[in-house]
Amino acid sequence: MPLLGYLQRLLRIIPTLLSVYYAYMLEYRAELMFWVLSGSFPLILMGLWQEAARSGQFELNPDDVVRYFLAVFVVRQLSVVWVIWDFEREVLEGKLSPLLLQPLDPGWRHFSSHLAERLARLPFIAVLVGLFLVLYPAARQQPVHLGWGLLATALAFCLRFLMQYTYAMVAFWVERATAIEQFSFLLYTFCSGMVAPLTLFPDAVRTFVLWTPFPYLIYVPASLMIGLPVNIGQSLGITMIWCLIFWSLNRWLWRQGLKRYSGMGA
Repeated sequence: MPLLGYLQRLLRIIPTLLSVYYAYMLEYRAELMFWVLSGSFPLILMGLWQEAARSGQFELNPDDVVRYFLAVFVVRQLSVVWVIWDFEREVLEGKLSPLLLQPLDPGWRHFSSHLAERLARLPFIAVLVGLFLVLYPAARQQPVHLGWGLLATALAFCLRFLMQYTYAMVAFWVERATAIEQFSFLLYTFCSGMVAPLTLFPDAVRTFVLWTPFPYLIYVPASLMIGLPVNIGQSLGITMIWCLIFWSLNRWLWRQGLKRYSGMGA
């Protein structure tokens, strides 16, 4: 019953938080446009890999490469996370203290602000994708896999948020928790499929990487969107297992960190 009551209260609070943060994000629409454009790196890589695909050196054809990197662009836009920078600042500047007095875990505020930012970002994404499809008609296809791709993207966002929010808990012990995210971003860049599809990796490397959380942040959702062969059940299952792992680790670090935070006089 306590859990049920908590969920009911959360369902009442989240819509309010979304409306508030959505209105806040609309004040920065011009900035949002630049953030969307800053995430266009996959579209640049697309041109490089498309030329390589024309040589016939790997199994993807040029049209598949175009579709894949367009899907990577969309997945990245919908799963970008910055919670570690916000949380680190709250801890270092003492802004976390008043939030702890409220009957809601501060993490839900960050989660709601991220969701609201997605809603505000959607029009810009739609315009860029539409322009891309005009310039590259080969990228058009029947969206038969779009449902699975969007589900995997939603899980990718949750996993990315939990990973970064877990790293953020280290701010209770060190002043620069963002250094962990910067190191993790190196692995994210090369193991998530952002730079190249994992089908181009050696078999042994690909098998190992698929047991890490990184491919489920970009490669799996993008592949599902365009119909590349992916074990849907296994992929979604592994994603949820990693979500559970990071959620459990996050809650433990949160409890331990609060003891240290309160011990510092907060």
